[in-house]
Amino acid sequence: ADIPWSIEHLSVAHQSNLVTFTANEEGYSKLYQVNLATHTTTPLPTPKGIVGSLQIAPNAPSAAFTYRSSTHIGSIYTLALDTGELAERARGELGDIPTTSLIAPSLVRYESFDGRQIPAFYYRPRGEGPFPTIIKIHGGPESQARPSFNTLVQYLASECGYAVITPNVRGSRGYGKHYLTLDNGMRRKDSVKDIGALLDWVRHQPQLDSTKVGVIGGSYGGYMVLASLLDYGSQIRAGVDIVGISNFVTFLENTKPYRRDLRRREYGDERDPDMRAYLEKISPTNHIAKLDSALMVAHGAN
Repeated sequence: ADIPWSIEHLSVAHQSNLVTFTANEEGYSKLYQVNLATHTTTPLPTPKGIVGSLQIAPNAPSAAFTYRSSTHIGSIYTLALDTGELAERARGELGDIPTTSLIAPSLVRYESFDGRQIPAFYYRPRGEGPFPTIIKIHGGPESQARPSFNTLVQYLASECGYAVITPNVRGSRGYGKHYLTLDNGMRRKDSVKDIGALLDWVRHQPQLDSTKVGVIGGSYGGYMVLASLLDYGSQIRAGVDIVGISNFVTFLENTKPYRRDLRRREYGDERDPDMRAYLEKISPTNHIAKLDSALMVAHGAN
């Protein structure tokens, strides 16, 4: 109860009364140990990044896990639970890419239209700027931008000199159940307004060039790209929409039956006349004449 974050991986060693788990704290993993005999919770040494595949040894005070970060493609670590000693056992290879060229993000927050603070990871290129900026919007919409190794982000920031910002607009997971539902149904455009607020934030950063901003996203992130171009086109030069939702009504009518009701709980039920009218109102295909920015669409034949 005293950890106000999502709990992710968990492993139990029944013989030693130990439980290890990770909390998703602002996108970073934090390891903890619980002693079931004493009911005490202890934070454990954790490399700064994302922990997965956590497994506690059944007969020894040791745990193993995978680790990755924005500048680290992946490793396997062991952790001695009695001494706190971390040891890297295997490391993923980057080939000829020098690790010194990779860029770690800083965690920033910006204020949105309703006063809510929106978290985002900001990858600043080397140099003085002002830098052209790319906003990379995750899909889901219940996914979460985290500081993981991403080839596209690293290429844009380290090779091309773009600043890259990956926001966790309302509706993202990792920030509580209430935050997760703030874009449901007829509140869908509130998450698009979070992108508008981010554009305002970019405009006030002297190291960023607010006249050269692009947006990119896939699946639901593709919808966010299209909606952002339509609502804030005067502030965005170009967008890349990858297999994005362009019309919510046709999406709900044509998606696979096994997931239709799940998506209706998120986007709204298109069979309800009022909701159908709202979904048509916010669907980008119905406003495409307003598009004034450069746009690349990557989409399959279906």
